Amino acid sequence: MSESKDSQECTLAKTFDAQTIEPVIAELWDNANAFAAGAGRVEGEDSFTIVIPPPNVTGSLHIGHAFNNTLQDILVRFNRMQGRDVLWQPGMDHAGIATQMVVERQLIENQEPNRHALGREKFVEKIWQWKEQSGGLIFNQLRRLGASCDWSRERFTMDEGLSRAVLEVFISLYREGLIYKDKRLVNWDPKLLTAISDLEVEQIETKGNLWHFKYPLEPGISYQHPFNLDEEGNKSDWKPSQGEPAGYDTRDYLIVATTRPETMLGDTGVAVHPDDPRYRDLIGKRVILPLVGRKMPIVADQYPDPEEGTGAVKMTPAHDFNDFDVGNRANLRRINILTQDGNIFLKENNDFLEELESTHELLDTMSRLHGKDRFEARTLIVQMMDTRELLAKTEPHKHMVPHGDRSGVPIEPFLTDQWYVNAHELAKPAIASVREGRTNFVPKNWENTYFNWMENIQPWCISRQLWWGHQIPAWYGPDGEIFVEKTEDEAQLAADAHYGESVSIERDADVLDTWFSSALWPFSTLGWPEKTPELSRYYQTDVLITGFDIIFFWVARMMMAGLHFMKDEKGTPIEPFHTVYVHALVRDKYGAKMSKSKGNVVDPLELIDQYGADALRFTLANMAVQGGDVKLDPARVAGFRNFGTKLWNATRFAEMNGVQFDPQFEPQEAKLTISRWILAELSIATEEITTKIENYRFNDAASAVYKFVWNHFCDWYLELLKPVFSGEDNDARKESQACAAYVLADIYKLLHPFMPFMSEELWQRTATRDTLLCHARWPSAVSGDHEAADEINWLIELVGEIRSLRAEMAIKPSRVMSLIVTNADKTIIDRVQTHDAAITRLARLESVEIATAAPKGSAHIAIGNTSYFLPLEGIVDFSEERSRLEKELKKLDGEISRLDKKLGNERFVANAPEQVVVEERQKLTGYRSQKDKMTAALGRINEE
Repeated sequence: MSESKDSQECTLAKTFDAQTIEPVIAELWDNANAFAAGAGRVEGEDSFTIVIPPPNVTGSLHIGHAFNNTLQDILVRFNRMQGRDVLWQPGMDHAGIATQMVVERQLIENQEPNRHALGREKFVEKIWQWKEQSGGLIFNQLRRLGASCDWSRERFTMDEGLSRAVLEVFISLYREGLIYKDKRLVNWDPKLLTAISDLEVEQIETKGNLWHFKYPLEPGISYQHPFNLDEEGNKSDWKPSQGEPAGYDTRDYLIVATTRPETMLGDTGVAVHPDDPRYRDLIGKRVILPLVGRKMPIVADQYPDPEEGTGAVKMTPAHDFNDFDVGNRANLRRINILTQDGNIFLKENNDFLEELESTHELLDTMSRLHGKDRFEARTLIVQMMDTRELLAKTEPHKHMVPHGDRSGVPIEPFLTDQWYVNAHELAKPAIASVREGRTNFVPKNWENTYFNWMENIQPWCISRQLWWGHQIPAWYGPDGEIFVEKTEDEAQLAADAHYGESVSIERDADVLDTWFSSALWPFSTLGWPEKTPELSRYYQTDVLITGFDIIFFWVARMMMAGLHFMKDEKGTPIEPFHTVYVHALVRDKYGAKMSKSKGNVVDPLELIDQYGADALRFTLANMAVQGGDVKLDPARVAGFRNFGTKLWNATRFAEMNGVQFDPQFEPQEAKLTISRWILAELSIATEEITTKIENYRFNDAASAVYKFVWNHFCDWYLELLKPVFSGEDNDARKESQACAAYVLADIYKLLHPFMPFMSEELWQRTATRDTLLCHARWPSAVSGDHEAADEINWLIELVGEIRSLRAEMAIKPSRVMSLIVTNADKTIIDRVQTHDAAITRLARLESVEIATAAPKGSAHIAIGNTSYFLPLEGIVDFSEERSRLEKELKKLDGEISRLDKKLGNERFVANAPEQVVVEERQKLTGYRSQKDKMTAALGRINEE
């Protein structure tokens, strides 16, 4: 290629070194306080606010964080460049259980006294010390990702301001009767000795057993139990859906099944379905609880399924959530038979002993089981039931067992006194807000998940048996009377007034669920309960970006709290955000969920070290399909790093050819067709990218950036400019240099939300700018020159088709050919003549001719009404080529048929490893694509 008449030395390095440049750009932003609330705003523009989902103070950046924060940052940078008054509010969650465990482990490692030896006050001091020294590592990692939060406004759910908000909310809700104390079932962690939320419970598939026990009916009671016969004449269980039974047995017992035999000690009833004909006459009768002797009613309830098991279900209201609900409906007793650490508690257990006769069997049971670990007791109880011939059968049984995600031990439904929020009442306005469209979910289908949970919401247990957290502001008098106040002095005054004398009071030792303070995040971080300027300016926030797994735990609770406490001047409740964007999971490249046990966890920090933050961000954005999981292959990150390299090299090429920013360049005055074409394509891309970001279609926006930069700008525009840069037409060269600089500047802007580091570096290096790129105005789409666009797009299509045909027929790049054009109108003839040099150079042709008939032995290309022919006589043996293509098509049809059959087999899809199924589907897609290309190639051959 000839050098440009204005060629010059390039100031850009040969490659973009992310490890060197990204920290420099981050420092540039920091020094300019570039992300402060309102930085770069245009006077009169609206505010735009996002609150970061606060990561745990103990946390480290995982791929889910990287995905979530990349999407937030795209919106934040986009809106900041549109001149809005932007606040991206950062902060951390105190993470009660997680943080307490970290510090307790540290005490053990340092051989220091444990928390009980230290006492509460000194232990909490230790946690604060740890937080100052080691907490918040994730914020530095988020900065590496390029998150443009206002870091000066960092909040912490245990800081003074947020603690004041928590006090205000708790006391207000208590005085309104919406917070109360109650004895209910909770998820209890016997290792950590605290209630935990559903989100902290992990369901683990476990190989266990299903034990079938006989519960004797009261003496003198029996019934006719139906049975069926199998093919060998053996008796089998009869179900109501099976029609008439084969016969009946007389039984004086019921059979119940359980995976947790130890809980039978707390049984207080047996439930059957009211329409189950087997047990209809037994409703109201009683059974005798083996090993204990407790007489328990047989109750009717809709919960038992007549088609499952025996249809009779043992009821342990104090140790099973479903049984608790049945027990409430049937007025069954609740008997807790476990200690907090999971041991059997029978002796001195008044609830257990109530109404029991002191029999030899009961005393033996208490002697053998009291104080035993729950799993040791399980084994003993099965043995004791077997000895009494009350073990009907044992079946191997795979089932999901809830475990504490922190402790790793099976949790227990546990009956205990806890503090609750009346979530049912608070949910009503939060449901209405979504139903009436004041808050919208994207994708919309997540609204159904929200409604399903909110309309069936249970009381929210907000107390935790920990030391780290917001201690509940409740004090107890000598007789247990509760005094809820902001301070101990105020509680003391209230107690003294209540009793008429000075009394001793004791504070509740529990702390609040971490989600309680997180529920206040959108307004507490802005200064509430004070009426701050920030609260007035930035609330309501705009968009919440979150994972689907915390719709219940965080999104719903922020809705409830925001609507209850935030009102406008007329007293109308204000939602915390108008849009909730729900993203799915980041999975491995085969679609499997990432886990340490599988060894498929992708570390975003390693990807940033290897490829740079921009490459990771662009990959995640490109794969952020609404409603779809992200299947992350590190090879894709490498591929998108190459995209950045492509733009970097294109900028270097432009600079070496005299491309410089020209403030005098006016796009609407461009004269060259190639200039008017690229400006039209730029306008189309700008409109598409803007619209897609505004509609949260991040993948489509990223794809539009990619397509314009790689295809239009790099592959075609710069290629078409090469002869202009090296030509003798000075005016054409000057316009092209100015136009290329103009387009590059807009490319940097359009790319900035996705790849902020490289785009900012290119912006700063390619001209003297009066602003940072992160504060530059977002490009506006303008009406383009459609005639010029059509002309150049015709050229691109023609050259592309010729290149494809040469590749399909394996014609060597060095082989120069001719092009014959037929059925061409005046417009096409003019275009062919105008772009003759470009066509011959780019398509490797020796000539382009206008003719009236197609040459024999040629390959055909149709574009619009015009036909284009490449004479192949002496280059390609048509008969041999046709035979080759037909053989390839036959082979492809066979592979497609085989894979269609394989993937249509439900057993294969259900039982094969997920990775294998994904690979087979990818193969099928590839074969179909190959078939389309081969079919097209076959259709091009013109032997006549």
